This record gives sequence, C-alpha cells and structure tokens, in this order.
Amino acid sequence: MKKGLLILMLLMTMTVVACSDKNELPNGIKPLEAVSDCDVKTLEGGWVCSWADEFNDPEIDEEKWNFEINGNGGGNQELQFYRRENAEIVDGKLVITAKKESYMGREYTSSRLTTKYKGDWRYARIVVSAKMPSGRGLWPAIWMMPTMGVYGSWPNSGEIDIMEYVGYEKDVIHTTIHTQKFNHNEGTQIGFDKDVSNVETEFKDYEIIWTPGSIISYVDGVQYGQFSYAAHFNQDVDYDAAFPFDQLFFLILNVAVGGTWGGVQGVDDTAFPTAMEVDYVRVYERDVATLDKEAPSTPQGLSIASSLANSIFWQPSTDDVGVEEYIVHIDGETKRYTNLNQIRLSGLVRGETYAVQIQAVDFAGRTSELSSTLLVTIT
Repeated sequence: MKKGLLILMLLMTMTVVACSDKNELPNGIKPLEAVSDCDVKTLEGGWVCSWADEFNDPEIDEEKWNFEINGNGGGNQELQFYRRENAEIVDGKLVITAKKESYMGREYTSSRLTTKYKGDWRYARIVVSAKMPSGRGLWPAIWMMPTMGVYGSWPNSGEIDIMEYVGYEKDVIHTTIHTQKFNHNEGTQIGFDKDVSNVETEFKDYEIIWTPGSIISYVDGVQYGQFSYAAHFNQDVDYDAAFPFDQLFFLILNVAVGGTWGGVQGVDDTAFPTAMEVDYVRVYERDVATLDKEAPSTPQGLSIASSLANSIFWQPSTDDVGVEEYIVHIDGETKRYTNLNQIRLSGLVRGETYAVQIQAVDFAGRTSELSSTLLVTIT
C-alpha cells in the first residue's frame, strides 16, 4: 500500500509540474492588474489601465505630475513664462490657463506639466480627453519626450506629438513625430492633420497606440495618423535615427503662446485668458501574461543594406502580442540584440565573412526558430 501511494503521489506531482510548466511564461511575467484610480480599467484587445489621473481630487496630484517653471521659450521662441499657478483642478478637470500678464520679463503666462520619472512608458496606449483653448497665437499640445534620451539630445531620441493645435487653424488637429532623420529643423518631419469640429467647445479623446515599430493616432476612436518603421525604406541610417521609439517616454501637457508655429500669424491679445481643459489621462498596457499563447514567427528575408556599411535588415516577425527584440547570432553564437528589424554589425574584423542568423523574442520571452543564414563580409 505504501509503495502504491508513493507512486500515485509522484504521478500527481508530475502532473502539477507539467501543467505549471505549460502555463508559465518563459520570462515569468504575471497578469496585469488595473490601478484603482482609473475609471475605465480595461479596453478591448487586452489593454489594462496601468496609470491614470481622473482629476477628481481638489489639488493637482504631485505624485503624478511635475510643474516646469521657466521662461526659456520652450525651444520654439515661445512668449510665455510657465508657472504652476496657471494650472488647477476645477469641477473635476485639469485647467491650464494662458494669461496676458507681465511676469519675469515675459508678457504671457501659462503652465506645463510632465510625468517625467512619475509616469514613464515604453509602448502603451494613451488616451487624453481634452478641450482646446481658442485664440490666434495659442499652441496647446499633448505630447511625449524621452525620459533618458538614450540616443542623444533632440531630435535624436525622438518626440511624439499625440496632438497639437494652433489657434489660427480653427478645428484642425495635428499628430507628428520627430527623429534624427525626420524633424522640423530639416523640414522632413512626418505628420498628419484632421479637421475635427468643435475642438474648442467639446471634449475629444486624443489617443495613440504605440507598439514596437508603430505609433497610430486617433481622435474619438477614429484613426487619422500612422507612423511605422520600414527598414527597406531606411537603409541609409541605423533604425534609431529613423524610429527611436523603443525607450521610455513621459507625457507633457501644456499651452504655449506664440512661437515658431503657434505665433506664425501673431497673437490676439483679446483671446486671454483662455484654457485647455483635460478631463482625464489614462495609460494602458497589454496584458501579455494573459494574451500571449504563441512564439513569434521566424525572421525572413535577411538582406544587406544598400547604403549603410555592415548593416543588415529583415522582414519583421509576427506574434500574437508583439515582438520585443531580436537576437543576432554570429557564427552560431549569440552576439547582439536589437529592438527593431535592422542592425549594423560592429566590432568585427574587416575583410572577414561571418554567418549571421536572427531569432525573434516576444514580450513573454518566447523565441522563434533561427532564420536562414546570411553571409556578411565586413567592409
């Protein structure tokens, strides 16, 4: 009896371990839980609210927001001085008011709030409900900047403009990205605009869905902009020069006055005071632990770039949730990691030929099969 009981216990233990191994993800991540202070905790597609401000408290939550205090023109020759006093909670809304008043050498005041080091994300779905100020010369924005700037100063580490509005173009909204290769200093920025009625009198949801190699912009659930990394169209630069959006970014809410864009047609002083109102800010992340069921597809189409020495690219792998990174194997050994489907091989011997294979890794830690081999001679 004791022997039979022991065998039965061993079989049960093996069954439990097998089930655990089957369901446990390779990188051990756990299902996400929505934060308690988000009014809409999940969205279709497995998005879970990880950060939110519904502005229900009487004061601005300084555990979530920083105030920028300066009059340096925002890098765009703007005319305002940013003060904390120009932002407040009124009737459950964040109100950022631009005023015509002399302060610290400036003739206008306003506010700029950021989430830096208090809310920083790498890939997310961000929804901001806001109503725009009115008046020529106003330049409100909902946008993002890199937390650490891993690729260098602006524009090298990127900028994501979820929504910008300039008062002299009534009811026209804009979404734009800036990178080393694509930025307004060079006149190469990539952007989209849309006519939307009543943006100054009604709250609209301004949203992006940001995933590896892609940022899609929406207003009230309608897509009006899409930015995607395409390696075969960017063979002249490292991927981060074209699409550096694989690092932490933080959120910014502000109302600027004048500047290189907002002030193109001057400033109407009769418009002041005027305010951008924000009903809520919600940030969602994919519940990878619940959604991921499959390994990514095997990378295909390895090619040598035509105009960047020692650079290779391939078709992006597919996955049921998303590919987080690629492992680069050189002569059968793991040698490099890259977040998008391109890499420049460095530190190798000039004139030598190397066998390169690529392997995709998803957010759950599952890996694809190795790609076919590409022979690369270093120049």
